[in-house]
Amino acid sequence: MANIDSRLDDLTRVPALPRIRTITTRDLRDVLALGWEDFKAQPSHLAFIALIYPIAGVLLAHLTVSYNIFPLLFPLLGGFALLGPFAAIGLYEISRRRERQLDTSWEHAFAVLRSPSIGQIALLGAMLTGLFLAWLFCAWFIYRSLLALPADVSTVDFLRAAFTTFDGWVMVIVGNSVGLLFAILAFSISVVAFPHIIDRRVDVQTAVRTSIAAVEHNPSVMMIWGLMVTGLLVLGCLPMLVGLIVVMPVLGHATWHLYRKVVDG
Repeated sequence: MANIDSRLDDLTRVPALPRIRTITTRDLRDVLALGWEDFKAQPSHLAFIALIYPIAGVLLAHLTVSYNIFPLLFPLLGGFALLGPFAAIGLYEISRRRERQLDTSWEHAFAVLRSPSIGQIALLGAMLTGLFLAWLFCAWFIYRSLLALPADVSTVDFLRAAFTTFDGWVMVIVGNSVGLLFAILAFSISVVAFPHIIDRRVDVQTAVRTSIAAVEHNPSVMMIWGLMVTGLLVLGCLPMLVGLIVVMPVLGHATWHLYRKVVDG
């Protein structure tokens, strides 16, 4: 009986979280500088990896126009940022190896796919993908409930309805508010979760709890970090998403260094 109770305790015991450090805005400047240094060390390799992100964004934009679902273009591009932490897993590995003075050639960015933790990485990626799809569903529901323009609506007519009518402005305000909630949720569960899994091979539950704890322990600084990430992604998107070739690697590496600053160990 004692053995059974012991096994039940083992199954129900929640793993202890690592100690979370308090960080400041100076740390945010430091992690961006370190991310830039990582990028400069091998920019051609990392730019090649980062091409995946803007190319996927361009394809999504093309699909919305080709299939007359232009109203979903902004939700697609905005929500695509929810998948950013998952897209940068190879960059975390490069930063981890560079920190330990190991070989950082480009193939190591893909070696993470053979990691013993790939199942946990994929599970967390699936969670973010689920949030992305849920956001698209909500955005489409809000649009259809408030505007419901014809399927073949032109870009000009859609923009006119969105910004010159009462229902259009309600859609913009409600849509952005709901999108903000999705962004906060995705940010909270993933801001340091992927680096944590890669670094210590923890399970998804522990990684997500650690990420949420990091946000709860440093709410204002993490809010600033989220705004900085959003601003840099917007800047990267402006020249036809080309800027993401630099922005994505820098942010990916910076996220690794943020994890190292906020999670003890």
